[in-house]
Amino acid sequence: MTIQSTAAGLAAIGLLSASVASAQDMAALEQAAKAEGMLTTIALPHDWCGYGAVIDGFKAKYPEIKVNELNPDAGSADELEAIRANKDNKGPQAPDVIDVGLSFGPQAKAEGLIQPYKVATWDTIPEDAKDAEGYWYGDYYGVMAFGVNSDLIEQAPKTWKDLSKPEYSSAFALAGDPRASAQAIISVMAAGIANGGEPGEASGQKGMELMAAVNKAGNFVPVIGKSATIAQGATPIVTAWDYNLLSWRDGLKGNPPVEVIIPEDGVVAGVYVQAISAHAPHPNAAKLWMEYLYSDEGQLGWLKGYCHPIRFNDLVKSGKVPQELLDALPPAASYEKAIFPTLAQQEANKKVVTEGWDKVVGAAVKE
Repeated sequence: MTIQSTAAGLAAIGLLSASVASAQDMAALEQAAKAEGMLTTIALPHDWCGYGAVIDGFKAKYPEIKVNELNPDAGSADELEAIRANKDNKGPQAPDVIDVGLSFGPQAKAEGLIQPYKVATWDTIPEDAKDAEGYWYGDYYGVMAFGVNSDLIEQAPKTWKDLSKPEYSSAFALAGDPRASAQAIISVMAAGIANGGEPGEASGQKGMELMAAVNKAGNFVPVIGKSATIAQGATPIVTAWDYNLLSWRDGLKGNPPVEVIIPEDGVVAGVYVQAISAHAPHPNAAKLWMEYLYSDEGQLGWLKGYCHPIRFNDLVKSGKVPQELLDALPPAASYEKAIFPTLAQQEANKKVVTEGWDKVVGAAVKE
């Protein structure tokens, strides 16, 4: 079916409003999207958050819509630049949708690069993980967790303060340099919240103080923790995003066994966000893609890739998550305490940590 042959139908349907409120509206959206016949994505590697299977699921449900995948390895900044560079281009190099780090959502809105759209499941997306006007909304998240080599650590730590206990001598590492790595900086934030600091400057300071205590106890290992260092025993305990740790666990295939622990305190989440380009050549296909991603099916697709979908708590409460998926993850209740720090809080924490680490902790982290 060509776009030309359905021009009259598209004129009647028009671009649907900011929210899909009924089955009739969904049918109209599907018809309009199929008439466009294409969806252009960008920066979606198939091995990230189960995206390969998610894309295949969309194709199977809507075979009339071709998925044109641009630059799977692009970063968030590249995605925004692709919108800027192609704002007057309706060809295949213009992305319809983006999936970017949290800070890039407000930036894209401020620049006028994205358009508002509220999916049918809008109300089940946490308020602190979406733009109130619908310009961007969280899609999935990870939380800071402990990856523990069970062959070497008899009793895994349960809290951030546990890391200073004598049984963890020369055992703990961050998954990055806290003066430069976002993953490490957020780890310090989580430790700081557990140590009594509010998200922001206080969490940065309190987090460094706790890390200084861990270092003073002889437990901090100043190398970047990775799957290999956990397996080798160089860093039997590493804090990183849970989806990274779960992937490392599977990759090691029990040699050694790795336990992934969500701490009982200081549970901090990091969110990615979805948005539709303000210049999308296929705006209805973009909206249909969003409806799919935020449906139960799409959300569970991300969960299979170990990324917690933004509607995770809602899905668990309604019994929508298969038991085998829950069994592959830390207990669902562990995520109920997750804090989603604001951009301002993250930036304030980052400034304190990057500028103060050397003085307060004094352990230079390196490869």
